[in-house]
Amino acid sequence: MPAGIMIPPGHVPPMMGRNGKITGFGSSSGLTLGQPNMLDGQQHQLEMSQNTPESEMAKIRDDEFESKSGSENIEGASGDDQDPNQRPRKKRYHRHTQLQIQEMEAFFKECPHPDDKQRKELSRELGLEPLQVKFWFQNKRTQMKTQHERQENAQLRADNEKLRTENLRYKEALSNASCPNCGGPTAIGEMSFDEHQLRLENARLREEIDRISGIAAKYVGKPLVSYPLMSPSIPPRSLDLGVGNFGAQPGLGVGGGGEMYGAAGDLLRSVSGHSEADKPMIIELAVAAMEELIRMAQLGEPLWVPSLDNATEILSEDEYIRVFPRGIGPKPAAFNTEASRETAVVIMNHINLVEILMDVNQWSSVFSSIVSRAMTLEVLSTGVAGNYNGALQVMTAEFQVPSPLVPTRESYFVRYCKQHAEGTWAVVDVSLDHLRPGPVLRCRRRPSGCLIQEMPNGYSKVTWVEHVEVDDRAVHSIYRGLVSCCLAFGAKRWVATLDRQCERLASVMASNIPAGDIGVITSPDGRKSMLKLAERMVVSFCAGVSASTAHTWTTLSGSGAEDVRVMTRKSIDDPGRPPGIVLSAATSFWLPVPPKKVFDFLRDENSRSEWDILSNGGVVQEMAHIANGRDPGNCVSLLRVNSANSSQSNMLILQESCTDSTGSLVIYAPVDVVAMNVVLNGGDPDYVALLPSGFAILPDGAPVQSGVHCGSLLTVAFQILVDSVPTAKLSLGSVATVNSLIACTVERIKAAVSCEST
Repeated sequence: MPAGIMIPPGHVPPMMGRNGKITGFGSSSGLTLGQPNMLDGQQHQLEMSQNTPESEMAKIRDDEFESKSGSENIEGASGDDQDPNQRPRKKRYHRHTQLQIQEMEAFFKECPHPDDKQRKELSRELGLEPLQVKFWFQNKRTQMKTQHERQENAQLRADNEKLRTENLRYKEALSNASCPNCGGPTAIGEMSFDEHQLRLENARLREEIDRISGIAAKYVGKPLVSYPLMSPSIPPRSLDLGVGNFGAQPGLGVGGGGEMYGAAGDLLRSVSGHSEADKPMIIELAVAAMEELIRMAQLGEPLWVPSLDNATEILSEDEYIRVFPRGIGPKPAAFNTEASRETAVVIMNHINLVEILMDVNQWSSVFSSIVSRAMTLEVLSTGVAGNYNGALQVMTAEFQVPSPLVPTRESYFVRYCKQHAEGTWAVVDVSLDHLRPGPVLRCRRRPSGCLIQEMPNGYSKVTWVEHVEVDDRAVHSIYRGLVSCCLAFGAKRWVATLDRQCERLASVMASNIPAGDIGVITSPDGRKSMLKLAERMVVSFCAGVSASTAHTWTTLSGSGAEDVRVMTRKSIDDPGRPPGIVLSAATSFWLPVPPKKVFDFLRDENSRSEWDILSNGGVVQEMAHIANGRDPGNCVSLLRVNSANSSQSNMLILQESCTDSTGSLVIYAPVDVVAMNVVLNGGDPDYVALLPSGFAILPDGAPVQSGVHCGSLLTVAFQILVDSVPTAKLSLGSVATVNSLIACTVERIKAAVSCEST
């Protein structure tokens, strides 16, 4: 047949495969073009041989070779159907034009699997039969697949050759390996190379543990207890070994004794990232501080002597030096000792308490009125067995009293957590200031912390010990009594704050809220969002009122303790604050009124118009509240100011009041109505802009009469947006306005509480 002449489609008998698609004819190219089922092909060929003359069959086969062509298609019979004794037939060639090939190549890039409609349209444009187009695309796909497989095979060969080369290199290195100890050949046949290296590492660690254990024994003056790195009966899992139990003194009732100094070696295995020179000292201090804390928490007289009114305990410094002769060294000159101990039962299980103390973010949040800044500088040990048992971390923190008249106390210390017995944990801090070159030392923490014991029904017994040495000469005279009696930074304040915060967290998780009380928020999501917003408000207030080293206060006017101190902040891209220049102003003064009376007056919405100038004499009404504890003064409230001025009729005030035996806070902030509706429906409170103001009420530290403090130390603080443009300059007029506002508020409070006390 002349080249280029095709059999009309009507003359070609259709052949169907199992899936109904047209397959190749006969057996000449069935495997090459689409791999049709061979049984089906044989069945069709039998039918054709019965109904078609032999000469016509040969003609059809010849034309089939021409139609099944690609850019240069050479087809023959498949290997399975060829007779090895038969001479192969001459192969027929058929070439497509260059234009046809280019068009089909371009179409293939867009659609390698054209459907019937696309093949017919393409064949009409190129002057080809649809079957030719189909076979060309089949061959093209097979060709591309073959190319991809060839490339993958080449890559695999290269990778295989690379691995073979590395394997040979490692074998050569192993054959030439030498023992680091003796320099001789290693016994590769007896143990693996990795095992050999682990044994060498274990030997080195054992030597270091013995050395550190000796240091610890020498430090606390007790005989050395050898601590094997691993028991022969325990499989070698050095990474899973935990910190051993610290033994307490005989008769103290905490854990078993006799293994305390071996624990130094246990602790050493988890320490990493610190310099080798500092590591033994940190472990030494942690071991000794833990023992000292346990004894300080459990011993009574003569170490702790009751005060004259039996309300507190006083540490006998002479007895302390006798019981703990080494410690962290003698007390620096001009430093005063503050030591206190307090015990309470709180509504939180011991595991959660340990987690709060060891997580710097939770710790600084729960104690936000005491901790102004905190940071974990380095985690030396994360503990073992999925908990904080044996955790050791180097931290820095700044402790505050909510007043600009009391300087904050910075401390650089190591915190160590240890489980002593089932349900008994201890967390201890001790200063590391001698390891950090820095400014003049103003405060150092001797072993301080708490002993936590599990109680039934999810409660815990907490015994807190605070023992610091501090240069307190910069404290204002009206706060000297409060600081010296350990109510400002002492254990009683830590425990009272913890007890109050545990009650607050319990109220967040409460689900059995009675729905009958008017104004009570019963929605769990709404309660959580509102309490979270109030918590951020309290943290912001406390951070903006203390004499932190991070803040720069400027004295405006006044005399003595009633100086008004101001500072400015620029708020940019902070979703929790309105953008612009914020002016913070604070002042502290003494009132001859008990703290509880001052607290009740300031938190009562009915007396708010007597001191709140911004309410313009309007009636303040409580819309909703959330109780935060047993004391009715611990609550979060949403207040509405019904002012005669219609422009302020929609103003809402978010207020949190909290009180305990060591002090009280009343903090409030104006909030947007729309934003609060989102919060009450459980929305995200982080995007509600707040500028908190409020009061901190503390006892004056004078001797208590009939169990009641006679005087109060009141701090008044405002945060006011004076300009909505962050880059604007602060005007003297704005400062004068804020100064006048705070002075007028102070005078109103003095007049009101004086009238009530008379």
